[in-house]
Amino acid sequence: MPSLQKISFLFILFLGIFDGFSQEKFTLSGVISDAKNNETLIGVSIYVKEANASTSTNEYGFYSITLPKGDYNVLIDYSGFISIDEKIILNANTKKNFSLKEENRNVKQLDEITVVQKNIANIRKPEMSVNKLSIQTIKKMPVVLGEVDVIKSLLFLPGVTNAGEGQSGFNVRGGGADQNLVLLDEATIYNTSHVFGLFSVFNPDAIKDLKLYKGGIPSRFGGRASSVLDIYQKDGNSNNFNLNGGIGLVSSRILAEGPIVKEKGSFLIGGRASYAHLFLKLSNNENSAYFYDLNTKMNYKLNKNNNIYLSGYFGRDVFTLSDSFTNTYGNSTFNLRWNHLFSDKLFSNLSVIYSNYYYGLVLDFVDFNWKSGIDSYNFKYDFKHYISDKLKLSYGINSIYYKFNPGTIEPLSENSSINYKQLDKKYAFEPAIYIDAEQKLSKIFSVNYGMRYSQFYRLGESTINYYENNQPVVYDADLKVYDKAKPISTQYFGKNKKISDYSNFEPRISLAMEIDENQSVKVSYNRMVQYLQLISNTASPTPLDVWTPSDNYIKPQLADQVAVGFFKNFSNDNYTLELESFYKTVKNRLDYIDGADLIANEAIEQVILNGEMRSNGLEMLLRKNTGDFTGWVAYTLSQSEQKTPGRTPNEVGINNGQWYRSAYDKRHNLAITASYKLNKRWSFGANFTLQSGQPVTFPTGKYTFQGVTVPSYGLRNENRLPTYHHLDVSATLITKQKREKKFKSEWVFSIYNLYNRNNAASISFSKNNETGVNEATRLSIFGIIPSVSYNFKY
Repeated sequence: MPSLQKISFLFILFLGIFDGFSQEKFTLSGVISDAKNNETLIGVSIYVKEANASTSTNEYGFYSITLPKGDYNVLIDYSGFISIDEKIILNANTKKNFSLKEENRNVKQLDEITVVQKNIANIRKPEMSVNKLSIQTIKKMPVVLGEVDVIKSLLFLPGVTNAGEGQSGFNVRGGGADQNLVLLDEATIYNTSHVFGLFSVFNPDAIKDLKLYKGGIPSRFGGRASSVLDIYQKDGNSNNFNLNGGIGLVSSRILAEGPIVKEKGSFLIGGRASYAHLFLKLSNNENSAYFYDLNTKMNYKLNKNNNIYLSGYFGRDVFTLSDSFTNTYGNSTFNLRWNHLFSDKLFSNLSVIYSNYYYGLVLDFVDFNWKSGIDSYNFKYDFKHYISDKLKLSYGINSIYYKFNPGTIEPLSENSSINYKQLDKKYAFEPAIYIDAEQKLSKIFSVNYGMRYSQFYRLGESTINYYENNQPVVYDADLKVYDKAKPISTQYFGKNKKISDYSNFEPRISLAMEIDENQSVKVSYNRMVQYLQLISNTASPTPLDVWTPSDNYIKPQLADQVAVGFFKNFSNDNYTLELESFYKTVKNRLDYIDGADLIANEAIEQVILNGEMRSNGLEMLLRKNTGDFTGWVAYTLSQSEQKTPGRTPNEVGINNGQWYRSAYDKRHNLAITASYKLNKRWSFGANFTLQSGQPVTFPTGKYTFQGVTVPSYGLRNENRLPTYHHLDVSATLITKQKREKKFKSEWVFSIYNLYNRNNAASISFSKNNETGVNEATRLSIFGIIPSVSYNFKY
C-alpha cells in the first residue's frame, strides 16, 4: 500500500507542476446554500459559458473552478430553485458564496437562459448509472398507509426492484439486497427496514439529499458488489427555529431545527414512532408491533476554513407475540466529521464513524434470550483537489474494523434447561486507499477514472476447522447430494491474530462523449469487491439475517460491470431521456446446499458453496421536468441468473450445475410516476407499477414414504408468481392560512392499490381435508388501503 501512496503523490505533484506552466489562471470558489435556512446544497451545477467549463458542489456544498483571467457569466442552477446568472470579473482568486431561493410556480420567470442551460453539466459529466431523487419529489408519491418512504421510492427507478409487497430491502440490476451499500451521513446502515419491511428506517423530514449509484461507482466507495445508496441528513436551519412533523394512521413524526449561533451553527433533532399496537391493546389483543427512531445532527463553523459536524441515528423495532416471544432489532450510528479547507483548491473531510446493527429474541416458552449483531468502526480521510478547470482529483484513505456476534444464547431464569452459549465472535479489518480523476480531455470528451486498492484481514479470536482436501462440504456420489464434512483438526487464533487475508485492485472508469449541448453518449466499467457476506437463503433480508466476514472458505465477491448509455435533454429541457444497457458478473456468490441450517451454525462453511451470478439489461427513463404536470416513465428489460457448478466432473453442483433464475430476476419492470398541481392549494399524485412475478420453485409431483406424502421439486426457480401490479393515487390539500402566520399545514389523502389487486406474496400447496384434492393457496399482504395524514410546519 505504501507504494500506491507514493505513486498517487507523484501523480498529483506532476499534475500540479504541469498546470503551473499554463496561462495565468485564478480560482472561483465558495459555498452554495438555500437562502431560506442556510442549508448547504449538494450537486448544484456551476456553468461558465465563455470558458465552456462546469463543476458542481460536493457533499458539503463547496465548489471550486479555475479559469483564465477574464470576465465571465456564471450560471448557478439547481432543480427546484431559481437559477442565478451573475457576471464575475476574475482577476484574482475569488471566494463567492451563493444563496438560492426556492422556485415559486406562480411567479413568472423572466430569465430564459436558466431554462436553456439547466442540465448542461449533467450531459457533460462522465457520470452515469446514477439516479437522484429530491425529498420534495418523494413526498409527492402515494405510499402504503400514508407513510412517506425513501426506500419504496427507489423502486420506481429503472433497474431497481424488491422481493415483493411488504418485503424489505431493494435489488439493483439483478443483485441481492445484501450487495447494496447504504450510507446515512457516511455511516453504514445494515438493515433498512421497520416492521419487517413495511417501512424504511429513514425519516423523510430529516433527509437533505440522496443519490443511488447503480454503476460507474466512484472509487471512494467500496465493500459491496451491486450499488451504493448515499444519503445525507439536513444540517439544520442556522437562520431561524423551525418545527415540522406529521400525524398519520400508524405513526407520527416531529422534527425541530434551529441555530446554535446564528449563521454559524445549527442543530437538528427528529423523532418518529408508530402506535398501531395501542389499538390492539384496546381490543384486548396481546400482540404488538411498533417502531421508533431518532435523528440528530449538529454543526458549527469554527472559522472560514473549518467546520465540524456531529450526527447520529438510533432506531428500534419491537414485535411481541402474546407471552410467547419478544423480538427487538435496529440500527445505531454515530459520526464526527471535520471539514477543512487547505486552500481554494483543496477541500478535505475527516470522519470517525460507528455503526451497529442489533438483533434480540426473547423466547419465553423455551426460557432463553438470543442476541446477535455487527459493530463497525470506520476512520476515513477524503480530499477533493480542484487542479484546474479541466481536472479534479478525489483521493483518500478508509479503514474499517468489524466485530461480528453470530449469536449469544442466555437462559432467562436459573431453572432454565438452556445453558449459556456464545458462538465464536469474529473480527475483521478492511483498509483501503483510492484516487479518482475527473478530466476534460477535449471539447467533446470527458473522463472519470480511478483506482481503489482494498485489503481484508480476517482476525481472531476464533477456532478454525480444517477439513480433508480443504473441503468443508462433501458430496455423496450415490445419492447425488451434498452434506457437511467432519473437521479433521482445529486451530485456535487469539484476538487480532490473522486467520486469512485478501487484497484487490478495483479499477473504475467512465467516459462521456458530448454530441452537442443537449445529448451525449457515455460508457463505464467498474469492479467492486464485497468482503462481507449475508448469511440468508431468503429473497428478502430479514431481521435475523447474520453478517459474516470472508475467511479461508468464504471468498470475497468480485463484481465487474460494463454499461453504455445515451442521454438527451430536449424541448428546452422540459424532457430528459436516459437509455442504458448493462452487463454484470459476480464471482464467489454464496449458494446453499439443500437443507442448509443457517441459524446458530458455528461451522457455516459446511452448508455453503461458492457460485457465480450474471445479469444484463436495458433501462429507459423518460422524465417531464417542468410545468404543473411532472413525472417519469421507467422501464427495465433484464435477466439475473446464478450458477453453482460441481467442484469436480463427478459432482452435479446446485441445479445440476446449470444457470438458473436468481431470486432477484424480474424480466419486465414498468414504473410510472406523475404529479399534477391544480392550483395553489390542490395537487395530485399517482404511481403505477407492473413487474414480472418473483421466481419460485413449485412442486412437480409427490411420493409417499412410510405413510407420509412428500412433495418433489423440479429445478430451482423455474416457476414464477403471477404478474405483480398496482395503482396508487394521492391528493394534497394545503390549508388556508393568513400571510402573516408562520404556521403552515396540509392534508394528504391517498389510496394504495386503487383497484384492489391481490398480488401474491407466495403460493403454498396443500391437500384439502374435505375433498382430498391438492390445492394452491395464494397469500396476499395488501388489498386496497385508503389513508390520510396531516403534515405541519412552523
